[in-house]
Amino acid sequence: MNYSVDERYNSVVIKLKGNIMGGPDGAKLHDTLHDLKESGKKNVVVDLSKVKFMNSSGLGMLISGMTTMRNSGGDLRLANAADRIQSLLIITKLITVFKHYDSVEEAAKSYESDPVA
Repeated sequence: MNYSVDERYNSVVIKLKGNIMGGPDGAKLHDTLHDLKESGKKNVVVDLSKVKFMNSSGLGMLISGMTTMRNSGGDLRLANAADRIQSLLIITKLITVFKHYDSVEEAAKSYESDPVA
């Protein structure tokens, strides 16, 4: 898994790429989220458009990230989930836990209409 971090639309966009399987990648993402939290950036959008596969550890990684951001007064929202990933979220009922959107722009703008803090 690779990812890039970009600031857009008054939020931080993390674009995940490849297979999301937790492990060392999860620890690296966790550190990134803690760095964002400490610098006062608490509105995060995770772009899933380039994710090919996700296992249960990958789902756990997203849940951990969401918990980290919510505990700091922010949130982690999902965007661009492909059909396969969306099906996984539905099967696990995590679709009811995460706020999810069809585009990064829509997810980022949701912070204006549905702020967390």
